[in-house]
Amino acid sequence: MHLKDKVVVVTGGAQGIGRALCERFAAEEARAVVVADLDMEKAEAVAQALNGIAIKTNVGVEADIKNLVEQTLTQFGQIDLFCSNAGIGGANGGAEIANEEWQLLWEVNVMAHIFAARHVLPSMLARGEGYLLNTASAAGLLTLVTAAPYSVTKHAALAFAEWLAITHGDQGIKVSCLCPLGVQTRMLWGEDKKGDNFLVAGSLTPEAVAEGVVKGLAEERFLILPHPEVKDYFQRKAEDYDRWLRGMRRLSASVVPKHKS
Repeated sequence: MHLKDKVVVVTGGAQGIGRALCERFAAEEARAVVVADLDMEKAEAVAQALNGIAIKTNVGVEADIKNLVEQTLTQFGQIDLFCSNAGIGGANGGAEIANEEWQLLWEVNVMAHIFAARHVLPSMLARGEGYLLNTASAAGLLTLVTAAPYSVTKHAALAFAEWLAITHGDQGIKVSCLCPLGVQTRMLWGEDKKGDNFLVAGSLTPEAVAEGVVKGLAEERFLILPHPEVKDYFQRKAEDYDRWLRGMRRLSASVVPKHKS
């Protein structure tokens, strides 16, 4: 897909990867860029700079996604590319994390993709064409040793994107899944902005990720990997799962603080 004259929706479009995607799509002469975000002040600022529109959206609430799709279709007549990009990191840890935290990540990192497909696919299927870009993470292919909820939900997001590609690929629907490693956003730097996350080394700017997305969409690749090393890691995992697990345990031991007894 080439973005010229296309109608594009980007969730989480007010900042980070989402903002960079909006700006890059506008540079590609998209006909319309719809910036969907909870932070309307930032979303409207992005939209105004791009001559787009902003729609307040909580992606974990199905009614909000339905409204986003309906408003876009009413104003522009179609959606060519829906970027289900919004996501959250959540707390570090594993099974001990509260149910409410697990549920929140499930709603934002998984159900948001399902809601998007549920409401945008009917019009795309009726036209016989459309493109879904779902942002997951390299954690969906590998894992994030510091955070089980993030890893689990990103695996699920990737699995749903795979299912969409298999089920609707012969009906004119294209699907890509964006799986970056560290990206220089608030999620990576943390609220204290200390930047002590082990993924900071080798991290990319959101703009670099957006550039990779435009190239991946043009080639209609399912996996869009802005960090090429992720492909190598994924191949090593497939070739020898047990060896890969041993290596990940060593990584975990080096980056996860151990509780003193």
